[in-house]
Amino acid sequence: MPRDRPKANTRPDHNGQQRAQFESNKKKIYATQTVCGICGKEVNFRLKWPHPMSACIDHIIPVAKGGHPSDISNMQLAHMSCNRQKSDKLTATREVSTGVELVSNRALPLAYDWKSV
Repeated sequence: MPRDRPKANTRPDHNGQQRAQFESNKKKIYATQTVCGICGKEVNFRLKWPHPMSACIDHIIPVAKGGHPSDISNMQLAHMSCNRQKSDKLTATREVSTGVELVSNRALPLAYDWKSV
């Protein structure tokens, strides 16, 4: 009986044509942003993976929900643990007086006590 192989990662920001643009935009975000787009707290760039508070890139609209994998307007700085907790969730959208629809995910992990990490 053949052995089951893990499914190849087919996300374009991990492998493929979008990877170079994703990496370029990631560098721009790391150079210009200092606050987690999910919890609103400062990101310490001295912490490296696998530390739960290390820096990573969050897709505001998850790729699994149709978000663009390498568009800089769909990417934000986040703590790794915030991003993991957010997963592929979206919060409700709302319209403001300008008629522009806003998508926000800041409210998701605020209930978590980050001081214990």
